Amino acid sequence: MTAAATPHPLERYYRLHARIYDATRWSFLFGRDRLLGQAAAALQAAPVRTAPRIAEIGCGTGRNLAALARLLPEAALTGIDLCPPMLRRATAKASPRTCLVCAAYGPDSLPPAATDCIVFSYALTMFNPGWDAALDAAARHLAPGGLLAVADFHDTRAGWFRSWMGVNHVRLDGHLLPVLAARFDTVRQEVRPAYGGLWQYFCYLGRVR
Repeated sequence: MTAAATPHPLERYYRLHARIYDATRWSFLFGRDRLLGQAAAALQAAPVRTAPRIAEIGCGTGRNLAALARLLPEAALTGIDLCPPMLRRATAKASPRTCLVCAAYGPDSLPPAATDCIVFSYALTMFNPGWDAALDAAARHLAPGGLLAVADFHDTRAGWFRSWMGVNHVRLDGHLLPVLAARFDTVRQEVRPAYGGLWQYFCYLGRVR
């Protein structure tokens, strides 16, 4: 694991939350397992290579990487996150085929056009600013026909809830899906309600053009 060049404000937030993340986030980070299953099925249906190369951006505690290692035992996995407290948790879960990198995600984070699937799980709505640059980097890093897999918050009608999520570093105003559809060729897209419609979340699969 390489060291981050500079600390990030979110590191302070996750010094506490890393300890309770997996025990609590299941109650509102919906769609993650569905997305991972769909991505694994898509990679198996049209494999580019025997061992697909998959990267998760904002991999956190490594929960999704561990699931992908079970779904795709031959896959070469990379997890990128800029919060050391979260990556310490991920290290304990990492398979021998997993590489963890502590750094901000950017154009030079991965080799160009060499990754078969890039996963963003409840990460893009927290990249403020920077979600658009992250999608530009993903398009650069994906191999031709490579798969982008995203699960994230979508929108809410409740202004108070949108404001509260903003306090917790999450942008919740439906901004991502139109951009994903414009930049990638949509394979599958689902928008679902959570907690009786208090908010919506989405799962998206698309291929780089």
